[in-house]
Amino acid sequence: MRKLNINIFLVTILFFLNLYTNTIANISSKFINDITNKTSEILSSQNTRELKIKELIKIGESSVDIDGIGFYTLGKHRKNLSDDKKDEFKRIFREYFLKSFSSRLVEYKEAKIVVISEDIKSEKYTIVRSKLLATSDRPEVSIDWRVYTKDPSKPLIRDLVIEGLSLARTQKEEFNSIISNNGGNIDALFTSLKEFNKK
Repeated sequence: MRKLNINIFLVTILFFLNLYTNTIANISSKFINDITNKTSEILSSQNTRELKIKELIKIGESSVDIDGIGFYTLGKHRKNLSDDKKDEFKRIFREYFLKSFSSRLVEYKEAKIVVISEDIKSEKYTIVRSKLLATSDRPEVSIDWRVYTKDPSKPLIRDLVIEGLSLARTQKEEFNSIISNNGGNIDALFTSLKEFNKK
């Protein structure tokens, strides 16, 4: 009888774990679907470029973990920052990210993305695999979204992997190069980002 009770307990635990992981996957897929559909509507609209950029920035602010990505891109240099410097970096990087993100994306006139599958890496992360459908101007593009799901009610994007290339990792390497080429002075990175933000 005790063995039977243990088996029932284990089956129940496995059932709820499976239910939980399926819920996380569904939340992540719906999250990406909603974002890509909204983005596609913005890009295909007849609105001005300036208005499209404003709408894209709203999407970025609500769906991307900008602070998390920012601190990741600093790598080992983050621990050398004072709290005041961290706050300054968060402000500068947020402006940099949203400007870079929106100005690049707005150039796409067609951006139909289809979710293919999900891969739950842990209770905190799910990879949502998708494809940017081909058009007469460009081939099909594979896009993997790293979705942070620690709070299932508010999933956030932590990275995009386009054709196997991580954008967050690429940014991290670029920032490290700027700092290294300036004798390890992180202020050089701050200056570079500020100059970009002024353009």
